[in-house]
Amino acid sequence: MSDEDETASQLTDNQKIEIAKWFLLNSPAGEIQYVAKDIRALLKNERLYLAAVSEAFPLYNKSHLICLEFPDRSGEVMVTSFSEIDKNEYLDPRTAQVAIIDHVKQVIEDARPAKDEELSSSYVEEYRSALDVEIIKYVSEAYPKGVCSVYCTSGKDVEEPGMDFELVVVICAARHSPQNFCNGSWRSVWNMEFKDELQMVEVRGKFEVGAHYFEEGNVQLDAKHECKDSTVFQSADDSAVSLTTIIRHHEAEYLNSLQKSYSKLPDTTFKDLRRKLPVTRTLFPWHNTQQFSLTKDIQKSLGLEGSK
Repeated sequence: MSDEDETASQLTDNQKIEIAKWFLLNSPAGEIQYVAKDIRALLKNERLYLAAVSEAFPLYNKSHLICLEFPDRSGEVMVTSFSEIDKNEYLDPRTAQVAIIDHVKQVIEDARPAKDEELSSSYVEEYRSALDVEIIKYVSEAYPKGVCSVYCTSGKDVEEPGMDFELVVVICAARHSPQNFCNGSWRSVWNMEFKDELQMVEVRGKFEVGAHYFEEGNVQLDAKHECKDSTVFQSADDSAVSLTTIIRHHEAEYLNSLQKSYSKLPDTTFKDLRRKLPVTRTLFPWHNTQQFSLTKDIQKSLGLEGSK
């Protein structure tokens, strides 16, 4: 018996499941199916494998904001904690449909019309749909193959002015290119509290950016950022324009800060990772680090190449 087999035999079934879940949940964007295939081979136990994937895939799909197309091609649904109605049911407010999905296969198995109680009131829907229109325009301009949705997470039964409600904007843009050994994703979530008494809309944004470059190596970027802002509570159309402008400003600002960090990689991060004089006794060419493709490949995986 090898050392690996002996170690595995000392683990309980629950420990094996937890270890498998950890690897699944930490899979880079777009790579969980590859990781699941390897885990299945390593576990050599279908019961343990199914237990691990049944718990990990729903969490992974929601955290990575995956987007699935309805079978009749009538629209798409984003799998998020904000759209979740039941463990396998997710609302698309744009088409007023509920998707029944298979988390492990990452497909929509069936769909049904949303019930009235699952949708926002006409008053809140006016704000939600107006914001949705502006966000669609912004995402189509800013992110290649980006997807977005707007949900009401609080106060969806509010029928008229005088009460508070909350909307959430979810944006995801992914670029999967495993044949070129790189994958990347941008995810942002914007909570917007419409406070009637203060006549203000308080905005909180969270970004997550991931990139994985694995040609002859394994380099990952995992960046997170949070911000806050506010604007005046206005009409539905005016609020939509104002809130989209806030999102555009903060996301562009953070994207620019990432690009500046990348431009400094050769002179800072890469230099710290390598000693001045390697065992070959040959100096590393710090004066010409652009000949190495890592920085360019990380930028490419996020779709940042050529941006200023």
